[in-house]
Amino acid sequence: MSESESPIRVEVSTEYIDDQSSPDEDKYVFAYTITIINLSDKKATLKNRHWIITDGNGKQTEVQGDGVVGETPTIPPNSAYQYTSGTLLDTPLGFMEGFYGMVTEDNKDFRAPIPMFRLAAPGTLH
Repeated sequence: MSESESPIRVEVSTEYIDDQSSPDEDKYVFAYTITIINLSDKKATLKNRHWIITDGNGKQTEVQGDGVVGETPTIPPNSAYQYTSGTLLDTPLGFMEGFYGMVTEDNKDFRAPIPMFRLAAPGTLH
């Protein structure tokens, strides 16, 4: 199954966390809420994640690991799983993208792409 045929849709909303950020120290904190929607007729379990985080200077950081927020959720057919996490950037603007490693209830591995999304502090123009 190719990524374009993924039975999983990923939606993202982001928030700048002003009270934890310190622009004078190049510390910008963002929260992101991910909704993972299983569009198939089979359960799917999220096994791992792979993120590419790019700051406003083009510096990339890769983050990989098991599950999300300490969980490896199984998402029933036609339902969703939502979680909130965060990241710290050295710039007021950045981007994240990646994929989730998933497995269906009949043991087929696939990747669910996470479309690129923007992290921007208020007043950031680009």
